[in-house]
Amino acid sequence: MRVIAGSAKRLQLKTVEGMDTRPTTDRIKETLFNMIAPYMYDCEFLDLFSGSGGIGIEALSRGAREAVFVENNPKAMACIKENLKYTKLDRKALTLTKDALTALYQLEGEKTFDYVFMDPPYNQGWERRILEYLAGSELIYEDTVIIVEASKETDFSYVPELGFCIIKEKMYKTNKHVFIEKEGKEEIC
Repeated sequence: MRVIAGSAKRLQLKTVEGMDTRPTTDRIKETLFNMIAPYMYDCEFLDLFSGSGGIGIEALSRGAREAVFVENNPKAMACIKENLKYTKLDRKALTLTKDALTALYQLEGEKTFDYVFMDPPYNQGWERRILEYLAGSELIYEDTVIIVEASKETDFSYVPELGFCIIKEKMYKTNKHVFIEKEGKEEIC
């Protein structure tokens, strides 16, 4: 796994041994960032269920002002910190070793994010729990884009009930990225 573009371009990142995390492949990461790259500069980026930190590090490399990495697994967090130091992006990062909901609660009133990326364990309902929290949170604002990496089978039909709308879905062989914003924007959901 490597950084695709920006200040840390081509640097190889370490990953966590075993099956506890599923690093986003370089090809999928490149597709994702091709869609959002024009909006990365000077943004606030939240990387939930960070794994080895590849997505948040890519955002920092491409000009994000700050990235917050939330990962409950201490071994994975050690890997994130090592990758941040290696890429020299550690000064623009905040790392929280705790579960995602606790981290969101702790960040409340301290941060507002332009992008929230989450890649939770598949088919365990984490996407819904996080979106339910964010629906009433000050961590996001009207223009925040929430990107969920999920299994192809994951159902998002409940999203409108929470006051969100799906603005885009990108399907891959085994998973998908779902782009979500608050409902009521000028765009048609």
